[in-house]
Amino acid sequence: AELEEMANSIYINAVPTKFASVAYPSLKPLSSWTIDLVARCKFIENWYLNGTPKSFWMGGFYFPQAFLTASLQNYARKIQEAIDTISFGFEVLPEGEIKEAPEKGVVITGLFLEGARWDSDVNSLVESRPKELFTSLPPVKLDPIVNRAKPKNMYTCPVYKTLKRAGTLSTTGHSTNFVLPIELPCGAQPDSHWIKRGVACIVSLDT
Repeated sequence: AELEEMANSIYINAVPTKFASVAYPSLKPLSSWTIDLVARCKFIENWYLNGTPKSFWMGGFYFPQAFLTASLQNYARKIQEAIDTISFGFEVLPEGEIKEAPEKGVVITGLFLEGARWDSDVNSLVESRPKELFTSLPPVKLDPIVNRAKPKNMYTCPVYKTLKRAGTLSTTGHSTNFVLPIELPCGAQPDSHWIKRGVACIVSLDT
């Protein structure tokens, strides 16, 4: 029965249940899922062979929450502060190649915006263009700050692994789909405008 189910899934270009049960959350068809899996393995391989990268592709992590927590822990140990007092500040960087790693914190890439787009000219969220469902978000710097106060005129944008926008709590207490909230400048609109738009960042699309 398992082999038959796997063969049927492969025939219709769907990820077999046997694969999905031990893999990361994904809504991609089998062909795209396979390409994505190879890219993830390559990301980790390059990290292992060439050392810590200058920026981190969020789609390359099986469990990105662990990476984010480790980043905070490393900084907490470095400055000898309690990790509970440290949280990330966010800065959207100009588009293009990251030439060097930041002195503190990490730079993440590979996020997609749904419900809005990023305008680099005004450095804020703006309305989506017609018939444009998703847009790439430029690299984002996650800067660990002690006792950080939330800045004004910011939209707290949720980041999800998939477009499903739903998950369950795992044994670690983390959601299987929600990653973290990031703060993006609201621009000319209040944050309530983007809340009504349902603006969110997605790590992995369904294509």
